[in-house]
Amino acid sequence: MTPAAAIQAPTGATQADEQATDQAVQHAGEQGAAQAAGHGTVQGDEQEAGHGTVRAAGQVAGQVGGFDAEKGTLGGEQKGVWEQVALALFIGIPFLALLAAVPVAWGGFLGWRDVVLAVVFYTLSGHGISIGFHRYFTHKSFKPNRPLKYALAIAGSLAIEGPVVRWVADHRKHHKFSDRDGDPHSPWKYGTNLKALTKGFLHAHIGWLFDSEQTPARQYAPDLLKDRDVVRVSKLFPALVLFSLLAPAIIGGLWSWSIEGALTAFFWASLVRIALLHHVTWSINSICHTIGARPFKSRDKSGNVWWLAILSQGESWHNLHHSDPTCARHGVLRGQLDTSARCIWLFERWGWVSDVRWPVKERLEARRVRAADV
Repeated sequence: MTPAAAIQAPTGATQADEQATDQAVQHAGEQGAAQAAGHGTVQGDEQEAGHGTVRAAGQVAGQVGGFDAEKGTLGGEQKGVWEQVALALFIGIPFLALLAAVPVAWGGFLGWRDVVLAVVFYTLSGHGISIGFHRYFTHKSFKPNRPLKYALAIAGSLAIEGPVVRWVADHRKHHKFSDRDGDPHSPWKYGTNLKALTKGFLHAHIGWLFDSEQTPARQYAPDLLKDRDVVRVSKLFPALVLFSLLAPAIIGGLWSWSIEGALTAFFWASLVRIALLHHVTWSINSICHTIGARPFKSRDKSGNVWWLAILSQGESWHNLHHSDPTCARHGVLRGQLDTSARCIWLFERWGWVSDVRWPVKERLEARRVRAADV
């Protein structure tokens, strides 16, 4: 038995829960990708996770209008060498900028325009990941109108965390095997002692990104491969990466009417912003699966980490998310700030989204960890 397989389900996750979930997953596979994404009656973690394990549907989904939808979306089973090099550059260079942020600011190369641009682009791309890539495209927590669907796919792509199809496939696989064998990024992969957990933590945070084997989109995101709008945005990912890098510099230069303004905007609103958002997102995989409160039953080690809530747009209320993955709000308890849920609430009021899966009191109470469960 491998270390990940040896980890027991956390307190409150009963054997009945696991059996019901396994049955739900099998049923979801028979019903198709849309239902697997979380619609309908949900009885367990994996049915709601939206992992779309529909092989037949995936085989059909790979062909859209006579072309291979995975081409241009960084799909396939193996990463190429050029991808690994590009990945290292897009992770390493922004991280170096993040390390240099304090001395650069101390040296006087941080102005209010840089702060405004960094906050705007961080908020836009961060909510694109949280609301778009995660809560909509992965878990189908609501139904947006077509313009908003495009906007969410584009905004999430500006975070430079990969095309939407790949991101969703990875995350659905994570939910299917969360903190067990098969999870792409579990900190418990190598065991539970300090040395093993340190190695697993680093793997969950960043190491998994360099795995040569990729999550098959045909198996885990066949619904997205059949969606022309999503495939179109996924194919535009390289252009959106350039836009995400260059737009702050262009705006900063025009706003200040200076080369220095363009350079400082590029440093803060492009490089530092991207690095910070990357590590906040990856912290959900590493930190939020290692520590944190667990008030709700789940089959894994997902926890709530309050001090990441603002920077993660509410994603760090991670325990509820794994207990009830299609719920549109992750911060369901008093005082839990969830800006992504607030945005979805506004979109609903404006008529931009429908069928929002808001938390239900009875459902939450059923998922609560009781003293008797401990």
